[in-house]
Amino acid sequence: MNPALRVLVADDHPVFRKGLHALLSSLPDVTVVGEACDGDQAIRLAAEHEPDIVVMDINMSGVDGVEATRRITAARPDTAVLMLTMFDDNDSVFAAMRAGARGYLVKGSDTDEVVRAITAVGNGEAIFGPPVARRILSFLTRPLSAYDEQLFPQLSAREREVLDLIAAGAANSDIAKRLFLSPKTIRNHVSSIFTKLRVADRAQAIVQARAAGLGRRPGDLR
Repeated sequence: MNPALRVLVADDHPVFRKGLHALLSSLPDVTVVGEACDGDQAIRLAAEHEPDIVVMDINMSGVDGVEATRRITAARPDTAVLMLTMFDDNDSVFAAMRAGARGYLVKGSDTDEVVRAITAVGNGEAIFGPPVARRILSFLTRPLSAYDEQLFPQLSAREREVLDLIAAGAANSDIAKRLFLSPKTIRNHVSSIFTKLRVADRAQAIVQARAAGLGRRPGDLR
C-alpha cells in the first residue's frame, strides 16, 4: 500500500480551516500534519513537517499565499501546493502558477473535486478546477502581443514593446526610430530587460521572447 499523503492546511478562516481538516482527516489515505493561519506559519510548518501537499489560501495576513508558495517550493520542491481560494481572477491564477502551485481550485468546489485534486497533486499531476482551466485555456489560445500584461509581468509595458522588437530582429537604432525614442533610452530599456529576465545578452533574451510568442512578424521591420 502507498503511504498516506501528508497534508498541511493553510487558511486564515478558522471555520473553513477546521472543516477542511476534518474532511481530509476522514480520508484513509491522507494524514493532516498541521494547520497554519497565515503565510508565515505555513512556511514554518512546511519546513518542520515536510508535507507532501500544502492546501493554501491566497489572501492571508502577513505573507500571502502566493509568496508562501514561492518560499515553500523553493526550499522543498517535493512539496506540492494546491491553491484553494475565493479568487479566480487572472492575476491570482497566474501569480500562483508562477510561484510554483501545482493546482488551483476555487472555494465552493464540491468535496469530491477537492479530494480528487489532492490525490492528483499528490501523485505529481497538475490540476485546475473547471473555471480556472477555462481561464488558462483562453489565455493560451488567444493571440499574444507585447501589450499582454501576462507576458513577462516583471517588465513594464514599454520594456515588453522593446523586447518584442528585439525578438523580431531589430537593432537598437531601429527600435529607437520605431518608438520615437533616443538611442540612449533604448539602451537603458535593453539593459533593464536583460536584468529582469536574468539573461546575459541579446541572444538569450531573443530565445525567451520567441518562446513566449513575441517577435514573430516576418517582414514587419523591413
